[in-house]
Amino acid sequence: MRATFVVPTLNEGPSIGHVLRTFRAAAEEANRTIFRDEPIAWELLVVDGGSTDETVAHARAEGATVLIERRKGYGRAYRTGFSQATGDILATSDGDATYPVETIPAFVRKLLDERLDFLTGNRMAFLDRRSMTTEHRVGNRVLNAFLDLAYRRLVKELAGGTLKDSQSGFWVFRRDVLDRVHLTQAGMAMSEEIKIEAMLRGLKVVEVPIQYGERWGAPKLSSWRDGLENLLFLVRKRLDIAREDRGGPPPAPREAPDTVSPP
Repeated sequence: MRATFVVPTLNEGPSIGHVLRTFRAAAEEANRTIFRDEPIAWELLVVDGGSTDETVAHARAEGATVLIERRKGYGRAYRTGFSQATGDILATSDGDATYPVETIPAFVRKLLDERLDFLTGNRMAFLDRRSMTTEHRVGNRVLNAFLDLAYRRLVKELAGGTLKDSQSGFWVFRRDVLDRVHLTQAGMAMSEEIKIEAMLRGLKVVEVPIQYGERWGAPKLSSWRDGLENLLFLVRKRLDIAREDRGGPPPAPREAPDTVSPP
């Protein structure tokens, strides 16, 4: 079996080597234990947004394939990575060492054993106050509450009847999910969009609690700006779903089809 670990980066020089080494060690251990009968061949895929530090060099030194995606956007980077990934299973993480990448092989095992389609991590379960600013925590609560209300028809089907972390970028999913969801967002809202789409298309989705650590390096997220953009997306998406329910077409992507800029 093949799988791809996709990591978007922008000036993550201090942390990307640690992230990739930690993940690779966990994947190698899992191939000796829980995947002993069918080891997974992992592809390491870093999608870099034009870093000016040593991110690309460190990623390549750890054996990753690096794609240079100069068009801006968190979702843009992921969509470019997904278009180039060769794995049957895809896993994601940020490059700032906040996500527990060492748990990914166990979550792949869970995905396969329980015949899930899409698994997403809940950072709020064990949140350390040092890991997220007050503004970021408040923004997440507002977005989660709005999604729970506006998308009740979808989230009630999840275990627990709610989605506790709509903004998480820690996912493990089957590649064929990408053939069934309709992704349009280039920015942070893609984190919400992929979960909503997975639920909307009737896929088997589960949210699992994860640890979330303090990031290495300066934060790039603008809590208020990005939070407002995500909230507006949730409103637009809800209207799009209502229109689609009445027989209308899904919305068109917000930019050109996937391409990869040369390194």
